[in-house]
Amino acid sequence: MKRNIFSTFAILLGVLMISVNLNAQNNGERMNSNTTTSKFATLLYLLNNYYVDTLNMPNIVDKAIVSTLRDLDPHSVYIPAKDVKEAEESLKGSFEGIGVTFQIFKDTILVIAPVQGGPSDKVGIMAGDKIVTINGKSAVGPKINNEWVMDHLRGKKGTKVDVGVYRNGVGHIFDFTITRDRIPLNSLDASFMIDKHTGYIRLGRFAETSKQEFDKAFDSLKKQGLKNLIFDLRGNPGGYLETAQEIASEFLSSGKLIVYTQGIHSPRQELYSSGQGDFRKGKLIVLIDEGTASASEIVSGALQYWDRALIVGRLSFGKGLVQRPFFLPDGSLIRLTIARYYTPSGRWIQRPFNKGITAYYNDWQTRLKHGELFHADSIHFPDSLKFHTHNGRVVYGGGGIMPDIFIPFDSTRFDALYTDLVVKGIFNNYVNDYLNSNGQNLKQKYPHFKQFLNHFSISKSMFNNFLDDARKAKIEINPKALDPNVNFIKLQIKALIARDLFDENAYFEVILPSDSAIKRSLQLLNGDKAFDKLKINY
Repeated sequence: MKRNIFSTFAILLGVLMISVNLNAQNNGERMNSNTTTSKFATLLYLLNNYYVDTLNMPNIVDKAIVSTLRDLDPHSVYIPAKDVKEAEESLKGSFEGIGVTFQIFKDTILVIAPVQGGPSDKVGIMAGDKIVTINGKSAVGPKINNEWVMDHLRGKKGTKVDVGVYRNGVGHIFDFTITRDRIPLNSLDASFMIDKHTGYIRLGRFAETSKQEFDKAFDSLKKQGLKNLIFDLRGNPGGYLETAQEIASEFLSSGKLIVYTQGIHSPRQELYSSGQGDFRKGKLIVLIDEGTASASEIVSGALQYWDRALIVGRLSFGKGLVQRPFFLPDGSLIRLTIARYYTPSGRWIQRPFNKGITAYYNDWQTRLKHGELFHADSIHFPDSLKFHTHNGRVVYGGGGIMPDIFIPFDSTRFDALYTDLVVKGIFNNYVNDYLNSNGQNLKQKYPHFKQFLNHFSISKSMFNNFLDDARKAKIEINPKALDPNVNFIKLQIKALIARDLFDENAYFEVILPSDSAIKRSLQLLNGDKAFDKLKINY
């Protein structure tokens, strides 16, 4: 009986939301809206006053909203009031707190790095410090998780928090009083020069601050001699539509259509390039994969249509729906799909979701099973989805952005053994233990990242200790599985050490030479005729 109530309630609530938001324009529609509202209010009254048991009405309402939205599409979502702030932070580009990146290591808060110039950095918190007390109370033990840490260390700008810090090699606890402040949350993961003329920029999401972060990174690379650019959007889940327009404008001349959106209740809106970009000329490669979605597909699709960039990688995620946030009276939020978006050629690249949300988000496994991550010819598009770029090249709609140059998924590298090592935390645990004993010596020996990059290597004894840690965690080390991946596993350990010693940028700079998409991109930029064959504008 309760399931029937929830189902009916979900339908009624969905109709109500539609009725409220569409602002009916004629009397017939107004009457329907009033009837639906009255019906909904009557149901609430009946549940509150006549149902046989006491009901948790806020919980019922939340479940009904979630159920309704789930039946609409995979990207219309409900965010409870308590989660709204955190959900918005990654796109707003900042939060208020003490300014550290951390991880939970053996029931202890381990500082990976203080944010440079942030509150923790200013009082002397260092990478490798362990926060053991907060406001005089223990911050160690099984109760410690990410949510607990954020609840205790984040807070309004100007408020203070006392922390006790254990520092390896020192026999006592340091006490710090930290004044919370607004902390920038970067959306740009890395930027550096790969070779004399080729720059690399990796963008993790399209946030409010992404354009400023991109400009700063690009200006730095340009001063270092940048002529070619590899723009990495792999794993980028998207973000703000306006930010996608700004980033795409970095590469296009003025007045180029980037994307248009349209829905039954959302008139067609067209977004054009500004012509103010810094890299409108020069060889450009955009990297995409199955995790590239939404705003990153808008950018990829626009640059592919105008033949401005060579798109390299694998078929992207395939999200062609636009969401708009609507706040509810209690402060909760609905991100409701209001329109579809189309690339300049008219491609709608949304993957089908008629088999349900679970199947939709498990599509990666389906594509893996069908061989689509390994062979481009395993991906089939019907002729009805055929479109053309500005220069007349054939591209396809439906299911994502198909790259110009296909890079297969490296299943050998990311095999079961490697996955087990990651999932059971062997990499992070080993690196943390190693740096506890050797961090200070490494900083003295390699004060600059380039010295570390060129001269540090994982010794045989280090690797054996790493394998011993894996065995202690009940991971079976099969030599046949291990041997092909030894060099990559060593490189991963080195990259994580570099991240903790220096910054996130260092991690990518260490790991990138092993990246097959980067290797192929450098071939394309330096001598390969693909740019000319595909009539890519540079």
